[in-house]
Amino acid sequence: MDQEKAKIRERSSSEDEPILLLEKGKRGILNVIFGRTMLIVLMLAAQIALIVLAFSSLAKYIPYLYGVQTAFYAVIILRLVNKPNNPTIKITWILLMVVLPVVGVSLYLFAETDLGHRVLNRRLSRLLKQTEAEMERPAPPSAEALDARPDLKGLSRYLEKCGGYPVYGNTDVRYLASGEASMEAMLRDLKRAKQFIFLEFFIIDEGYMWGRVLKVLEDKVREGVEVRVLYDGTCALFRLPYRYPKMLQKLGIQCKMFSPIRPMMSTHYNNRDHRKILVVDGRVAYTGGVNLADEYVNRRRLYGHWKDVSLRLEGEAVRSFTLMFLQIWNIDEPGDHFARYLAATRPLESPRPGWVLPYGDSPLDNERVGEMVYLDIISRAERYVHIMTPYLILDQDMLTALCFAARRGVDVAIILPHIPDKRYAFALAKTHYRTLIESGVRILEYTPGFVHAKVFVSDDCKAVVGTVNLDWRSLYLHFECAAYLRDVPAIADIEADFRATAAQCTERTLESLRDEKLSTRLAGWLLKVLAPVM
Repeated sequence: MDQEKAKIRERSSSEDEPILLLEKGKRGILNVIFGRTMLIVLMLAAQIALIVLAFSSLAKYIPYLYGVQTAFYAVIILRLVNKPNNPTIKITWILLMVVLPVVGVSLYLFAETDLGHRVLNRRLSRLLKQTEAEMERPAPPSAEALDARPDLKGLSRYLEKCGGYPVYGNTDVRYLASGEASMEAMLRDLKRAKQFIFLEFFIIDEGYMWGRVLKVLEDKVREGVEVRVLYDGTCALFRLPYRYPKMLQKLGIQCKMFSPIRPMMSTHYNNRDHRKILVVDGRVAYTGGVNLADEYVNRRRLYGHWKDVSLRLEGEAVRSFTLMFLQIWNIDEPGDHFARYLAATRPLESPRPGWVLPYGDSPLDNERVGEMVYLDIISRAERYVHIMTPYLILDQDMLTALCFAARRGVDVAIILPHIPDKRYAFALAKTHYRTLIESGVRILEYTPGFVHAKVFVSDDCKAVVGTVNLDWRSLYLHFECAAYLRDVPAIADIEADFRATAAQCTERTLESLRDEKLSTRLAGWLLKVLAPVM
């Protein structure tokens, strides 16, 4: 679609802002059946069928190959058992091999070869080495500050080692307790851009929210501001046309899809870019749960009221979010000289209290950074750990940590949706309710609708806001990001928002679990063993 075909449409809003609409993805059943999505599905299915057929064609030789097959399966299972994976993942694979030998073994061998994953890992490792030399390191906290905050001391050492993420002082932190507040704040900062704008979001969808943002981006390009947009390739299945990056490029906006789905099987399709990052001039950065689609600002009601949050950072910690964006942007081709973008971040004129530790989590390095940060907060909590998350699909490490914290007297409370967006995820979450409640964990369901926020807050002094859900996909498979906060004033706002949200919740009890639908309980029971590979 040419630029002149783009529609600029006025709609009523508090500022009467114009919005820019290009073209929505086509979601009708006929469009799916006769469109690119169905072609991709059919070609991927054909490749899987060929693998299964290759194994099945050997069926007539089973009397001769039974011993070889048994030995082969034994070797695979022994290798799997001795790999440093989560035990639940091992059980899932072994069960698949036992119940569906040909399919289970084929899928495991495909996942084990992991060609797409290895290619991405090599590229990312190269970028990490490049950026290590270009990253300007902030002054570290004093020895006195670190000795008084062992959690900060330990995490700063861990995150520096895992991803080169330093801890920053002198950063202004603002907590935005709704998608609507996040959108308005983002728009104000976008309109102030003078040099560059980087946007990286899991979901972008044509409509009111993205239309307002896109109109500002178009205006900024005309002013000479460099604008880059990166979104996950799954948007092309239902939300945006596959050619959408070219449509934005005609507006002067650089645009990429992360890992676009193509008709070729690859393990890297399982590793999605779930991050939400906005950087303006290296001066301001945003992260949190809010994507650029109308449901996030309640202009489109899907599951009742949508509760979401964002974090606005201004000051030195913005540099790490600039770095995270550039690393993913350049993962598929030789990249920028990062230094000129990283150097754009300047210290604030007046110092701010507390410490901010931004970090990313990659599925390529076998290091569960997001989960380790959460576990550190839970294990060090003395009075309370309050959590908001849309999903609760836990591995044994996280389940044990939550239960142990509650049993030793910590107030552990988790706010979850009352109206789910994915019924299978809701059923899986409820399989943990009894164990958690019996241990003293409070389970609160947000009665007005759906909670999409990803928030940890503890003891009035530490918090995490970012993109990391409490589920297998976020903790093991996706690219994620967040900011760990220590002793910043905004932590009080995060805890106040938790309490205000909790006041709108219904607490689940052991008695209420008896009223759960049999179909929900059965679905959770059956799906739980497959949770690590869903």
